[in-house]
Amino acid sequence: MTLSLRFLPLASALTLSAFTTATHADEITLRAISAFQPNTVFYEPFQRFADRVNENGAGVVQIEVIGGPDAMPPFEIGNALRNGVVDLANTTAVYHANLVPEGLAMTLTDLPMSELRTNGGYDLLDKIHREKANIHWLGRLTENVPYHIYLSEDHESIDFEGLKIRSVPIYQAFFKGLGINPMQTAPGEVYTALERGTIDGYAWPATGVFDLGWQEKTKSRVDPGFYQVETGVYFSEKTWEKLSDAQREFLETQMLDIEAESGRFVELAAADIARQTEEGIATLSLSEAEAEAFIQMSVEEGWKPVLAANPEAGPKLREMFSK
Repeated sequence: MTLSLRFLPLASALTLSAFTTATHADEITLRAISAFQPNTVFYEPFQRFADRVNENGAGVVQIEVIGGPDAMPPFEIGNALRNGVVDLANTTAVYHANLVPEGLAMTLTDLPMSELRTNGGYDLLDKIHREKANIHWLGRLTENVPYHIYLSEDHESIDFEGLKIRSVPIYQAFFKGLGINPMQTAPGEVYTALERGTIDGYAWPATGVFDLGWQEKTKSRVDPGFYQVETGVYFSEKTWEKLSDAQREFLETQMLDIEAESGRFVELAAADIARQTEEGIATLSLSEAEAEAFIQMSVEEGWKPVLAANPEAGPKLREMFSK
């Protein structure tokens, strides 16, 4: 069975029970929501995960996607998971940092997921998610993709002071340190904000700009990149605890298989950077000294909210999530 993309009106979909029992007595269909639009680079890994579950999980587990950001705003997904409104989600910890600020560690890390699973980092952060928000972090869908700052006007040199840049919690402190005015703007509103001049640019990964048509309003990209994109599969703890051992083990196996394929994002990011150049998006490169200071500030400022939110576990997370 392939992934069903029947995007039901959310109000109707949520009248369904948390588990829709299929014809097979032991098979459970889980309702999923996505923070990312279908047919975009950050939806595709989840599509692969859901397809894999549905193809291999006959009689065990199936996944039905009931909507995307059109049905539920991305910043509301964390609460939906916590309250058991949906069973699982394709989202990022950045979008539920209000519930689990420690989750920002996944964007700050420069370690592969395989190492985090062996050094205790995964277990610790999953434990924090469960305790703070009743959310189970199943695994990571993307890595090896840096963020960049993109600007809507041509610039001969870089002066961040006073720029209004679309932001999310993970780089709020960093941007303020650069003199940027961070603007929290939903992805679906960015194009219009650029068009109207409400923002001077946006922070976004090396890949995905063309999915949203933002290249039409983008003149330049600042190098180097910073941080590392994290998207993942998150479960409502209520749902996860109701699954059988066999169902949980099956889902974990499918997740590990997807994580093993994450190296392909290096090529995807490189291809999109090359396409940006072809489309006329200029590269604004910081000098070697400026780039070093830029990266160092991003790291130090990025960890501050994690350490402040959890003085006990924060230092442990930094140790486990850093080289």
